[in-house]
Amino acid sequence: MAMELVESTTNGNEGNGNASDKDTLYMLGGVALMVFGAGLILTNPLIRRYMSQLGVGNLANAAMPDIERYLKLRAM
Repeated sequence: MAMELVESTTNGNEGNGNASDKDTLYMLGGVALMVFGAGLILTNPLIRRYMSQLGVGNLANAAMPDIERYLKLRAM
Protein backbone atom coordinates (compact mmCIF):
# COMPACT_ATOMS: atom_id res chain seq x y z
CA MET A 1 0.00 0.00 0.00
CA ALA A 2 2.76 2.46 0.89
CA MET A 3 4.61 1.74 -2.35
CA GLU A 4 1.47 2.49 -4.36
CA LEU A 5 1.19 5.89 -2.69
CA VAL A 6 4.84 6.66 -3.36
CA GLU A 7 4.53 5.61 -7.00
CA SER A 8 1.37 7.64 -7.54
CA THR A 9 3.00 10.81 -6.20
CA THR A 10 6.26 10.33 -8.06
CA ASN A 11 4.58 9.50 -11.38
CA GLY A 12 2.31 12.51 -11.22
CA ASN A 13 -0.85 10.42 -11.21
CA GLU A 14 -2.54 12.02 -8.22
CA GLY A 15 -6.04 10.72 -8.64
CA ASN A 16 -7.19 11.79 -5.20
CA GLY A 17 -6.47 15.51 -5.48
CA ASN A 18 -3.02 15.72 -3.93
CA ALA A 19 -1.85 18.20 -6.55
CA SER A 20 -4.74 20.57 -6.00
CA ASP A 21 -4.31 20.29 -2.23
CA LYS A 22 -0.66 21.22 -2.59
CA ASP A 23 -1.53 24.18 -4.82
CA THR A 24 -4.14 25.34 -2.33
CA LEU A 25 -1.62 25.17 0.51
CA TYR A 26 0.89 27.19 -1.52
CA MET A 27 -1.77 29.80 -2.29
CA LEU A 28 -2.91 30.07 1.33
CA GLY A 29 0.72 30.27 2.47
CA GLY A 30 1.29 33.14 0.05
CA VAL A 31 -1.79 34.96 1.31
CA ALA A 32 -0.66 34.48 4.89
CA LEU A 33 2.77 35.90 4.07
CA MET A 34 1.19 38.92 2.37
CA VAL A 35 -1.04 39.61 5.38
CA PHE A 36 1.91 39.20 7.74
CA GLY A 37 4.04 41.55 5.61
CA ALA A 38 1.29 44.16 5.47
CA GLY A 39 0.95 43.94 9.26
CA LEU A 40 4.67 44.46 9.69
CA ILE A 41 4.63 47.47 7.41
CA LEU A 42 1.60 49.02 9.10
CA THR A 43 3.14 48.72 12.57
CA ASN A 44 5.78 51.26 11.59
CA PRO A 45 4.82 54.66 13.11
CA LEU A 46 6.15 56.57 10.10
CA ILE A 47 3.97 54.56 7.72
CA ARG A 48 0.94 55.02 9.99
CA ARG A 49 1.45 58.78 9.99
CA TYR A 50 1.78 58.81 6.20
CA MET A 51 -1.36 56.70 5.76
CA SER A 52 -3.35 59.02 8.02
CA GLN A 53 -2.23 62.03 5.98
CA LEU A 54 -3.13 60.21 2.79
CA GLY A 55 -6.69 59.69 4.01
CA VAL A 56 -7.13 55.96 3.52
CA GLY A 57 -9.66 55.85 6.35
CA ASN A 58 -11.80 58.47 4.62
CA LEU A 59 -11.73 56.40 1.44
CA ALA A 60 -13.00 53.34 3.34
CA ASN A 61 -15.81 55.39 4.91
CA ALA A 62 -16.82 56.73 1.51
CA ALA A 63 -16.98 53.21 0.05
CA MET A 64 -19.16 51.71 2.80
CA PRO A 65 -22.56 52.90 1.42
CA ASP A 66 -21.71 51.40 -1.96
CA ILE A 67 -20.71 48.11 -0.37
CA GLU A 68 -23.91 48.00 1.69
CA ARG A 69 -25.98 48.72 -1.43
CA TYR A 70 -24.19 45.90 -3.28
CA LEU A 71 -24.86 43.46 -0.45
CA LYS A 72 -28.56 44.41 -0.41
CA LEU A 73 -28.84 43.84 -4.17
CA ARG A 74 -27.01 40.54 -3.89
CA ALA A 75 -29.34 39.34 -1.14
CA MET A 76 -32.43 39.86 -3.33
